[in-house]
Amino acid sequence: MSLVHVIAILTTKPGKRDDVLALFNANVPAVLAEDGCIEYAATIDTENAGPMQTQFGSDTFVVVEKWESMAHLGAHAASDHMKAYGAATKDMMADRVIHILSPA
Repeated sequence: MSLVHVIAILTTKPGKRDDVLALFNANVPAVLAEDGCIEYAATIDTENAGPMQTQFGSDTFVVVEKWESMAHLGAHAASDHMKAYGAATKDMMADRVIHILSPA
């Protein structure tokens, strides 16, 4: 098996980040229970990080994921709870950029 890392940059429509994060966080236990899930968490800009930081902004959050394999990631994407999360949040989302990475 080859580890897969995912960095998902999710931008909501203005003022909708907290609503989407609430739905995201409600879904986290189901994702963490999936076979092959090692890590799955939402992150936001750290306050007062100084000039070394490039901020994503108040409408964006970044999901950091780690999966045992591409097959596990594929099963995650096709799961019923992810389909339900996508349907519940689609009208609140402005953009989504997904980076799938392998260890160097």
